[in-house]
Amino acid sequence: MAADTPGDTAEEGAQRLAALAEERVDHRFKGLPPDADGLTIGELTAQRRNLFTDGFTTPVLALSAERLEHNLQLMETYATRHGLAFAPHGKTSMAPQLFHRQIEYGAWGITLAVPHQVRVARAFGIQRVFLANELVDTAALKWVASELAADPSFRLVCYVDSVHGVELMDAALRSSRSGSARPVDVVIELAAGDDARTGIRTEAECAAVADAVAAADSLRLVGVAGYEGEVPDANPERVHAWLRRLVALAADFDKAGRFAGAGLEEIVVSAGGSAWFDAVADVFDGIPELSLPVLKLLRSGAYVSHDDGHYRRITPFNRVPEEGALHPAFRLWAQVVSRPSPEQAFINAGKRDAAYDLDLPFAQVVRSGAEERPATGITVTGLSDQHGWLRTAPEADLRVGDWLGLGLSHPCTSFDKWQLIPLVEADGTVVDYIRTYF
Repeated sequence: MAADTPGDTAEEGAQRLAALAEERVDHRFKGLPPDADGLTIGELTAQRRNLFTDGFTTPVLALSAERLEHNLQLMETYATRHGLAFAPHGKTSMAPQLFHRQIEYGAWGITLAVPHQVRVARAFGIQRVFLANELVDTAALKWVASELAADPSFRLVCYVDSVHGVELMDAALRSSRSGSARPVDVVIELAAGDDARTGIRTEAECAAVADAVAAADSLRLVGVAGYEGEVPDANPERVHAWLRRLVALAADFDKAGRFAGAGLEEIVVSAGGSAWFDAVADVFDGIPELSLPVLKLLRSGAYVSHDDGHYRRITPFNRVPEEGALHPAFRLWAQVVSRPSPEQAFINAGKRDAAYDLDLPFAQVVRSGAEERPATGITVTGLSDQHGWLRTAPEADLRVGDWLGLGLSHPCTSFDKWQLIPLVEADGTVVDYIRTYF
């Protein structure tokens, strides 16, 4: 990736996005055909090679083109139907091509977690960023200030969750700002409970942090936010109750005149991971009329690829099936390299290739040459660094050399193991390659 420069514009970002096709294929990228070395990604894409017959090596992670498209469309429809703005969490994929696809499908912007991720987004022309973390790193804050000063169309919204954090932010920003520089927009982060992750525990403390923001001319209070996925012992009642607290906090702040920053045109109220966005839609639908329009900002990110495990179990679409269903879009292909006994086999994919923090991979299909069949009687029981351990029942039809297609659990720890991911149509044709930046 070319180095980012202060004030990266949308046009410059679009140029960098197009330039991804000029990157050379080489040893850095797992699973790609050895005979493609030296081609550009664009040249390799134009060849429309088949994942199974045109030289790809195992292990190789494939992203379904059709299922990706379906998931993008579904969440755009869902957000529109419920009157929500959408800033999907980019940490899931860290793929600028997917960021732009998400924005093409109606996203307001992209949510991110740490400064490096914001730099990636800016380098590729993302103009709206929601930073779901308090940012107190001096060097990163100075860079943010330079971006805001150089590009009037860039907007960043950032969490604050302590008076001391506000003081650190203000000191860093004041040391780097010119007199005409824009303040950094911030939202008060309300914790999801006493034993939750980050965020302010009580409404009284929220007010104290808001007072600190008001006293810092380098910051502008624009709303409130939080993450309902951290509600202890989460269930629909507890999640709804916390979301109502968040909405009440916004209303109380508005009544007290706290959203009076210069030029403020809307009040941000934001929540929404991938497990409870139905609750967010329910509660945000009841946000009362405030002094300014409300930007109801949903931040779910795992939907883009979905999965065959954790998110398949917890997706809100299980509770509201009439709204549609997300489709798992990843499949990891590995090869059987050892069959030491009728009860055991080993594949050449392990912890370096597959997500395993929430669930082990799921054996789904076996390919022998052009034949594909269900992975009957095959179970993944463990992962070493570069091997997958399989238990094989008597009915398992599996031989050394077969390809095994695996479903994965947890998109975030699937994307981060692959720098270049083939985007594959149902017949195996590779139609693009998705570049990640972790």
